[in-house]
Amino acid sequence: MRRFTAIFMALSISAASLAAQTKTIGISTDKTDLVLQVAEDGRLYQAYFGEKLLNAEDLPVIPLKKVRAGNGTFNTRAREVCSCSGNEDYFSPALGMVHADGNRSTYLYFESMTQTSVPGGKRTDIILRDKVYPVEVVLHYEAYPQENVIVSWSDICHHEKGTVRLMEQNSPLVFVEAGSYYLTEFSGDWASEARMSTQELRFGKKIVDTKLGSRANIFCSPFFEVGLDAPAQEQAGTVLMGTVAWVGNWRYTLEIDNKNLLCVSAGINPTAADYELEAGECFSTPEFIFTLSQNGTGEASRDIHDWARRYRVKDGMGRRLSLLNNWENTYFSFDEPKLAACMDEAAKLGVDLFLLDDGWFGNGSDARNNDTSGLGDWEVNHAKLPHGVPGLVKAAEKAGVGFGIWIEPEMVNPKSALYRKHPDWVIHQQDRELYTYRNQLVLDMSNPKVQDYVFKVVDDLMKENPDIKFFKWDCNSPITNIYSPYEKQRQANLYVDHAKGVTAVMRRVAEKYPEVPIMLCSGGGGRCDYSSLRYFTEFWCSDNTDPVDRVYIQWSFSQFFPAKTMCAHVTSWNSQASVKFRTDVASMCKLGFDIGFKDMSDDELQYCRTAVQNWKRLNPAIMDGDQYRLVSPYETSHMAVNYVSKDKSSAVLFTYDIHPMYSEPRLNVKLQGLDPQARYRVVEINLMPGAKSSLSGDGQVYSGDYLMKVGLDALTGRQMNSRVIELIRQ
Repeated sequence: MRRFTAIFMALSISAASLAAQTKTIGISTDKTDLVLQVAEDGRLYQAYFGEKLLNAEDLPVIPLKKVRAGNGTFNTRAREVCSCSGNEDYFSPALGMVHADGNRSTYLYFESMTQTSVPGGKRTDIILRDKVYPVEVVLHYEAYPQENVIVSWSDICHHEKGTVRLMEQNSPLVFVEAGSYYLTEFSGDWASEARMSTQELRFGKKIVDTKLGSRANIFCSPFFEVGLDAPAQEQAGTVLMGTVAWVGNWRYTLEIDNKNLLCVSAGINPTAADYELEAGECFSTPEFIFTLSQNGTGEASRDIHDWARRYRVKDGMGRRLSLLNNWENTYFSFDEPKLAACMDEAAKLGVDLFLLDDGWFGNGSDARNNDTSGLGDWEVNHAKLPHGVPGLVKAAEKAGVGFGIWIEPEMVNPKSALYRKHPDWVIHQQDRELYTYRNQLVLDMSNPKVQDYVFKVVDDLMKENPDIKFFKWDCNSPITNIYSPYEKQRQANLYVDHAKGVTAVMRRVAEKYPEVPIMLCSGGGGRCDYSSLRYFTEFWCSDNTDPVDRVYIQWSFSQFFPAKTMCAHVTSWNSQASVKFRTDVASMCKLGFDIGFKDMSDDELQYCRTAVQNWKRLNPAIMDGDQYRLVSPYETSHMAVNYVSKDKSSAVLFTYDIHPMYSEPRLNVKLQGLDPQARYRVVEINLMPGAKSSLSGDGQVYSGDYLMKVGLDALTGRQMNSRVIELIRQ
């Protein structure tokens, strides 16, 4: 989080007379206008949020809607963008504050506004102040015109003589008007992440939140879609899509009032988190990242994908590495010769690196031979690996692949030297029975000493082994036994300070080692937020690698995340599915393998080698191009997705027949995003050795217009069948 007291002083000094006179503030992209106005009462309201107005001069004339009270008419109370607790508004507040004297009311008045350029867009900073209390709030909006994405957050600062308590910590509110609203949310559990469901919203509140502290997104994901006047559709209709960027306990609230106005708030879950803020300190809310599309979720997703690659994800425009992970091949049972054999297999597959997973550390009775011990003791296991990590790096180099390694630095097993030495570094109740999740506890990241220790885990590995090419950073447990020895009398700060501490360490690692890719993992998809992805190149969607389940999981995550951030591995899950089907499902994301040669025939191995080569060749389309979701598994027994490179010179179509019914009718798959005037040769690839394509039109040349209007007869009636079809502009 960006916490700088100086920002308030700088903005106040730089506010020109024009800004002081400002009554209308436009926050615009190429497709959307968000218009704020200062009303007669001096407070800031939203006047408009919708499709971009063609004439900029129309923005100042949009009237604020009014409501009538018994004593007369005044500006609407239902559209204040930083409404506070204790005022006359009836929506949930953006900011709730208990002042040092116990007063719970805050009224914020417009002070000044500045607008500056940021890479790819424009930033608007608006200072609000309370007239009674020395409280300042700066609202920030970053608008990215080309990507049609707006990012908003608030900085809260006070100079009262005592401590204030923040009861609500949300980004600026956003108001939406429509006849009806349909929420699509993403919920699930371990191995069933981000399952989509839709419901109509009516009067009252719909709250989606998490209270888990770390691994925060096990049960629900921090993003949503709201279809206006109809459920969100892929290629048509108006839809608001938003996500909360916060690694800890988040919450978003969708609230409809008695006039059918929808208020969207996003921020920190206030449960057990009434944050104590000392005088002179500043507090930043999580970012709310949102887009409003007039052409369905597909367009909105592509806009978010472009924004993420260009401006948010670590090395978002860089190359992604294919890999072979040893986990499902060896689990904890390995030694140097066995790992060297895995490295040779990685080289034969043609992937870029070998990734060593859990089990390489801990010694003696604390050796990490299962998940009950050793976590926190980041000393190499000398019995398994007598030549240490340097020996493995050299072995990988000899095999011709890079070397990556798994860590879980935020966690500790009670059966570890670290826990015995530093129980005060662990979140736990001293006088109660310990409750462990996966046999582990969470280190107290609110403690700066713990932050230093966690950073040192990565730093020491890199200092000893500067040729490490990749990290997998795991986080398998939510916070349990909730008490911080470090916070002492400020226990309500724990959840927030812990999240800030985690983020601080992530930032330190990324800043010191900007060239090292890092996978964000959390017992599967337990972390998938754009706060963390500033510092990570990718994330693990789910421990569930069954390709049938993965079709749904990857469809869901693709709503908000580009393919190059979504790791997908070929494993032995679902042995009823062919290796081809498993590989084709993984190939629509960042491809990896977690399977040994002993589990594959020679033909399957040859197929995988070819698939890796094809995936690498098609990276400009899959990793960096535009994604078009064509056939939804939620609506049919099939799925189809195509990717098109930015220059439209290449494209690839993935089709998956999941469990089609006998003799069910099948429509042609109509591609999207092609150049209608160009001609493309259609070639089915990723075929098993000796197999010939049964695709009608294979090898033929068609216009982009034909492929988008007539399409290809690419679906089949076969169970767990897949096709990968390359389109090459002639």
